[in-house]
Amino acid sequence: MISEYDCLIVPVMTEKSMNAGNGVHVFKVNIDATKFDVKRAVEKIFEVKVSKVNILNRYGKKKTFRGKIGETKPIKLARVHLSEGVINFEGGF
Repeated sequence: MISEYDCLIVPVMTEKSMNAGNGVHVFKVNIDATKFDVKRAVEKIFEVKVSKVNILNRYGKKKTFRGKIGETKPIKLARVHLSEGVINFEGGF
């Protein structure tokens, strides 16, 4: 079980994630986090009620730069649906 502050890395503030719907927020989360960990972390940190969590795993891609082969880092995103409350990011995260 991951602690609440180690679970959430950063909120994703893109145009697509902001237009996802009212009460839906997207976070970049720890690669080892589960849906239960994300739900518990969002409810404790932001003091809201979470109804559903969707997880998206993005695996690293192979890239070539100046003849050297490397790989980008894998990313895990969590889409959090709120049933009660509002998350305000103006005060910082």
